[in-house]
Amino acid sequence: MSEALKARIRQPRFEDAYQEATLDLLAAANSIRDRMERTVAAFGITAPQYNVLRILRGAHPAGHPRGEIADRMLDRAPDVTRIIDRLEDKGLVARERTSSDRRHSITRITDAGLALLKDMEPALRESLDAMRRALPDADCAALSRICGNLLEALDS
Repeated sequence: MSEALKARIRQPRFEDAYQEATLDLLAAANSIRDRMERTVAAFGITAPQYNVLRILRGAHPAGHPRGEIADRMLDRAPDVTRIIDRLEDKGLVARERTSSDRRHSITRITDAGLALLKDMEPALRESLDAMRRALPDADCAALSRICGNLLEALDS
């Protein structure tokens, strides 16, 4: 059992190794999420907005329809349209209607959105430096493999 988890939840034992591993994984993920949320908030956006910007940077310059953005999000946010609305209000994305139906549009990241992501990179890198120091590359590869196995098993 990890000492960090023991100290955090003050529980001396678990039902089995799977329960312990699950709680360790959830606690670590929450710590990473908290760091990310604090970091992106300093730039005036939320973690879901950051996620959308990263998705659109990967599709630049073509962009994506709303449904494709929703499918690619790490956290399945039910309010993708509102997230995009807020990013559009900030000038970080632009929508182009493909028909008279508002639901059919392509969202693209703007130059301002690309610049914001570039400005955020050093702060995000610094925010996760503790993780880099704690996990050598081989451990990161193993963790990625393990998480991939979990995602495949749980999402099927």
